[in-house]
Amino acid sequence: MKLWGGRFEKATNGLVDDFHSSIRFDQRLAHQDITGSIAHATMLGEQGIIPKADADAIVEGLKSILADVEAGKVEFELDAEDIHMNVEKLLTERIGEAGKRLHTGRSRNDQVALDCRMYVKESAKEAVSYQRELCETLLSIAKQHAESIMPGYTHMQRAQPVTLGHHMMAYFQMFSRDMQRMKEVYQHADVCPLGCGALAGTTYPLNRARTAELLGFSSVALNSLDGVSDRDFVCDYLYAASVCMMHLSRFCEELILWNSHEFKFVEMDDGFATGSSIMPQKKNPDVAELIRGKTGRVYGDLMGLLTTLKGLPLTYNKDMQEDKEGLFDARDTLIKSLMVFNAMLSTCTFRTENMSRSAEGGFTNATDAADYLVKKGMAFRDAHAVIGHLVLHCVKENKAILDLSLAELKTFSELFEEDVYEACSMRACVTLRDVTGGPAPGRVQETIAAGERFLAEFTV
Repeated sequence: MKLWGGRFEKATNGLVDDFHSSIRFDQRLAHQDITGSIAHATMLGEQGIIPKADADAIVEGLKSILADVEAGKVEFELDAEDIHMNVEKLLTERIGEAGKRLHTGRSRNDQVALDCRMYVKESAKEAVSYQRELCETLLSIAKQHAESIMPGYTHMQRAQPVTLGHHMMAYFQMFSRDMQRMKEVYQHADVCPLGCGALAGTTYPLNRARTAELLGFSSVALNSLDGVSDRDFVCDYLYAASVCMMHLSRFCEELILWNSHEFKFVEMDDGFATGSSIMPQKKNPDVAELIRGKTGRVYGDLMGLLTTLKGLPLTYNKDMQEDKEGLFDARDTLIKSLMVFNAMLSTCTFRTENMSRSAEGGFTNATDAADYLVKKGMAFRDAHAVIGHLVLHCVKENKAILDLSLAELKTFSELFEEDVYEACSMRACVTLRDVTGGPAPGRVQETIAAGERFLAEFTV
């Protein structure tokens, strides 16, 4: 007989048992569920709501169950529906009647909300640890390549020269924001719902602050209706995971392009590439492609939960059981993606000579040529037109701007002098962009130092 079966005259249909049960996936919350129950039982005993001896027996029984679960010795039952009732059933079997007192002053509604909050808090901290490792890798690459010139792109066309270090620090900014987003996820989840009951609290004299203290929560839910029905914190995690996956996907897209024969900017380590079953020459960036593909999967987890929640009246509804599989999937996908991406990136070989050569083509110094004329006294809009005509001429002649002689340059403007060749060199184009946030090597070193300070000071 089910623990809630007193109200019913017949057993549930077998199809319903299978459809209704969540133990196949929510057994993943066993550690959180048992830990939460230990805190609840401890508080019940301290408050005199149940006999202290029973509370002690419950705590010891739960500890033994947790040890067995972690050792892989427990086989959960489909008939017990979910992790909460499986644990309570095991407890009662082990310690007898005292086990039936565990659920005093508690509902599965506030219990599952607690489990999910604990899981999200742990998952957010876990994500930050892997994001931190990736940021450290980016800092390391940026340090090595603060002066390695490469083309910057807009519209997938070469635009202006930057450095590989500057490019890596752009991604550092993205992933540092991801760390901050995950910290906010942790803070939003750091509210203890125990004591909210099914929806309206309880008549027992619970010490909710004590339970929160035992479980490491900073506060308690201030409205019992919201406490059991809130899943914003799960949406927050899924959103933060989605944004982080988007950043990984953008980075992967660039590495895939850079790895191509057309770019030749990067060489993937053999350990992070695969071959073809038919084409012996192939070395495919499958890891990067998989991460790019899995990004859509995490987006789906977010949209799935938002869609599930959008029409639910207060408070708990069985629809909310659908929050967990997407959460678990997003967590697994994000963590695995961060782990493998960092390992892949740290073993990449950057072909800086090809990057530098590419920057010299595509007229990436055209803006600097216009700025040169501006500094000689020409209005920028006029200088823009002059350099536009100059580039058109070079395209027709299949030449770079600095391939032209000074005499040829003067046919476009008498303001050109011998110093144009130095002013419009790739090195000058980068080093003269000496503004905060710019690609000048000194500025890149500043952002690296700021990044190191950020990582040293950041905590969750």
